[in-house]
Amino acid sequence: MKRILSFVAIFLSAVILLTGCGSGNNSGDANVPSETGEETFRVGLEAGYAPFNWTQMDASNGGVKIDGNSEYAGGYDVEIAKKIAEGLGRKLVIVKTEWGGLLPALTSGKIDAIIAGMSPTAERAESIDFSDNYYKSDLVMVVKKGSKYEEATSIQDFKGAKVTAQLNTFHYTVIDQIQGVIKETAMDDFPAMRVALESGIIDGYVSERPEGISATAANENFTFVEFEDGFVTSDEDTAIAVGVVKGSKLTEKINEILSDISEEERQSIMDNAIKNQPAVQ
Repeated sequence: MKRILSFVAIFLSAVILLTGCGSGNNSGDANVPSETGEETFRVGLEAGYAPFNWTQMDASNGGVKIDGNSEYAGGYDVEIAKKIAEGLGRKLVIVKTEWGGLLPALTSGKIDAIIAGMSPTAERAESIDFSDNYYKSDLVMVVKKGSKYEEATSIQDFKGAKVTAQLNTFHYTVIDQIQGVIKETAMDDFPAMRVALESGIIDGYVSERPEGISATAANENFTFVEFEDGFVTSDEDTAIAVGVVKGSKLTEKINEILSDISEEERQSIMDNAIKNQPAVQ
């Protein structure tokens, strides 16, 4: 009998322990104390999509230390994340996460929000919620200077060109609007596409104007094409918003904070991000 009672006690203790371990930040709304006792706002981003976000080695130009290593993150998204964290009264924590891992990180509770140049597409909105937009940009094609595509005015001028874009983005799907294009395999990130462009593996890649400016600043051999006859896109495609878990209590508060950032201030933040981005990304 004593053995049975002991087993029951051990079993109940284990259940209590497991229950406690499973009560982590799965809603994205829990205030998790940091080492200093402050409540945190954990933001996921790639730190590899300048000028929206990038990795740097120090805190210059407002860089924020990346959780778990000695690197720092900077860029437009980081500055927006700072404002939101301040408005929430929380300590900002940057969690460097590969693009394909951002949604799983959010839905599993590893991060509270995605602030990573992410468009609030209908497909993504099936699994997460989005804030109001905090930026809107046009699509461009990044190409090499001196190539026959440098003077293109229409996307159809890229017939026969080898073109790609980032994996799991609408940038990749719009390539299908170019008749006769050679649609290359999507790539994981923008540094990889820049290497492919420099080496001649591709003739161009689809991006947004701020990244196009970043690419040309990083490599004097690059330029970007702004089209007179461009890609057909929706507002949800070209807009950028904060991603949060479904039903998050943060959404309303984040929208309030964003509404206090004027268009002039948003453009000023982007201009500074372009100016301050690292030379190589």
